[in-house]
Amino acid sequence: MTDDPETTPAAGTVKPFAQFLQEQRNGNLHSELSEKLQELVAAVIEHDKGGTLTLTVSVKPAGNGINLVVSDDVKCKAPEADRPVALFYADSAGNLSRRDPRQPELPLREINDTSRKAG
Repeated sequence: MTDDPETTPAAGTVKPFAQFLQEQRNGNLHSELSEKLQELVAAVIEHDKGGTLTLTVSVKPAGNGINLVVSDDVKCKAPEADRPVALFYADSAGNLSRRDPRQPELPLREINDTSRKAG
């Protein structure tokens, strides 16, 4: 397979990284990054928190001295909503309770109010 002379930069020039993104995995890397970036921006706006989109490009020799194996990995760490919390108390045995074990229970009882006149 030969390089297209219209898209291959002249010797000594640097090929644009954007061109690599559009060629890697037949353009699927570029599409994936575009979608993940859109998802990240929406999540940042929704949660008012930052996030990251990370692209890792790995280049390894193919073993014949000229060919290279190029792989990629895309990780999107979008912000999420804060999870609700609950307040618990620990008793002397280390068990969690919704009631403070140091707080004595009051002997509450229901009282019928007979002082009000029906009217």
